[in-house]
Amino acid sequence: MGKIDPTARIEDGAVIGDDASIGPYCIVGPHVKIGPGCTLHAHVNVTGHTTLGGGCTVFPFASLGTAPQDLGYRDEPTTLEIGENCVIRESVTMNVGTVKGGGKTRVGNNGFFMAYSHIGHDCIVGNKVIFANSATLGGHCEIGDFVYFGGLSAAHQFVRIGHQAMIGGVSGLRHDIIPYGLASGQFAHLEGLNVVGMRRRGFTHQRLQVVRDFYQQLFHGGGIFAERLEALRPMAGADPAISEILAFIDNGDKRPICMAHNNPNKSTERAHLEHR
Repeated sequence: MGKIDPTARIEDGAVIGDDASIGPYCIVGPHVKIGPGCTLHAHVNVTGHTTLGGGCTVFPFASLGTAPQDLGYRDEPTTLEIGENCVIRESVTMNVGTVKGGGKTRVGNNGFFMAYSHIGHDCIVGNKVIFANSATLGGHCEIGDFVYFGGLSAAHQFVRIGHQAMIGGVSGLRHDIIPYGLASGQFAHLEGLNVVGMRRRGFTHQRLQVVRDFYQQLFHGGGIFAERLEALRPMAGADPAISEILAFIDNGDKRPICMAHNNPNKSTERAHLEHR
């Protein structure tokens, strides 16, 4: 049992890991598991069937494991799973899943969630993500590893954001963002690749050039998107990032792919993608 402030309320059935610290006026529900080495500062609410991985730090007024904001929810025992070593700042909210969405909201390891950010029901969030202040996910979103989500930005339900993409601040996402993409805008559009992030992850100049050439041909080439996509498939072997982008596009279902803002064929391609 960890260190628990006498003003904290720990319900019977809750599991508190070794060396965990539960601060003043925290509330921990009966189905909650707090991992070893976690720190819950004052006034943290953890409820529902929620698991918090070891080494997490949760700041005041965060609320984790509350019911999904879904009118069809009927108090089913769905879950929220948060990985290890996450930093969850003030007033962050994360909801459990819904039965129709698979029953689970999952957050990976080493995430940094700034104040007022929100993870909706049934979302799948990768490792080492950064959500700036008030970044918001609607239900059923899928977020890859190393994604940076700008402040005051929001993703519509079922949106996918690929590995290592970057979302600018005050952006609205209605469409899927390819891996390594850089997107921004009130109705977000692709602005290019997240080159800074790619360099930080070890991309050489040569690799960057190969992936950039692929990106330019795919999103700024002539003809319609579907034709360019098929013509560029042989480039899958040129770099793992290209293969990943192609697989991401092929696996799309609920939302079309976000396109480049200055593409002259954008309206035609949007219509094609909406009906793929």
